Amino acid sequence: MSATLNIQRVLRLAIVLAVAIAAALLVPESAFAQSAPAPVSLPALTAVTVQSTPGGGQTYSLTLQVLLLMTALTLLPAILLMMTSFTRIVIVLGILRQALGAGQTPPNQVLIGLSLFLTMFVMAPVIDRVNTEAVQPYLAGSLDSVTAMQKAVVPLKKFMLDQTRESDIATFVRISGGQGYATPQDVPMSVLVPAFVTSELKTAFLIGFLIFIPFVIIDLVVASVLMSMGMMMLSPVLISLPFKLMLFVLVDGWSLVMGTLASSFYTT
Repeated sequence: MSATLNIQRVLRLAIVLAVAIAAALLVPESAFAQSAPAPVSLPALTAVTVQSTPGGGQTYSLTLQVLLLMTALTLLPAILLMMTSFTRIVIVLGILRQALGAGQTPPNQVLIGLSLFLTMFVMAPVIDRVNTEAVQPYLAGSLDSVTAMQKAVVPLKKFMLDQTRESDIATFVRISGGQGYATPQDVPMSVLVPAFVTSELKTAFLIGFLIFIPFVIIDLVVASVLMSMGMMMLSPVLISLPFKLMLFVLVDGWSLVMGTLASSFYTT
């Protein structure tokens, strides 16, 4: 039930963002929809306008905001892959399929879809914070776009820091020629993102190794039995596959794997 509510919350957030963007795009059309008694020459529409705010910040014109939004959408797949829990989940599921030895079962579409929905479940607390601290104040007009983007990065950065090993951060700090940082929050995203991806790869392969061991033992036992019976021409994989599938189903393997993956993240 909680997973369903989290997914519904994420979908509502996406709908709110889509409605806000659509409303912003329709504002110029509604402004020019008023009837006039005579043709009036309209001033040229400025594509890029940057204005200074009293607090020392800057605000951007609607056209520039839409341009930045379209640019961000092109980077969305990379953000999803590199800055969320998707990397660990999809790698572990791929290793699990390899350990089962069932070929392309489950197919790639199923693994990707399962990884996406599990990613939304894991990232739901982070998305809620982004919605509360950045999206809703921006839609209410209390925050400008730059401040909203800065506040939106904070929960995501905390999530990434919780999953990243200090040794990986130190490695990329040393490569970049830095001298270290006083607090983890001072680590820039240019250093944190590659360190986070490296840590996720390590964790994913570690979980995959632990998943692989029981299936390797089954393969070894089946191969030894076939060798002792002199059936060397019979493929051990053909005989071990039903036993691996039966073992995986009997221990409720999918629930164990999904539960382990979800609990391996710390979003509090």
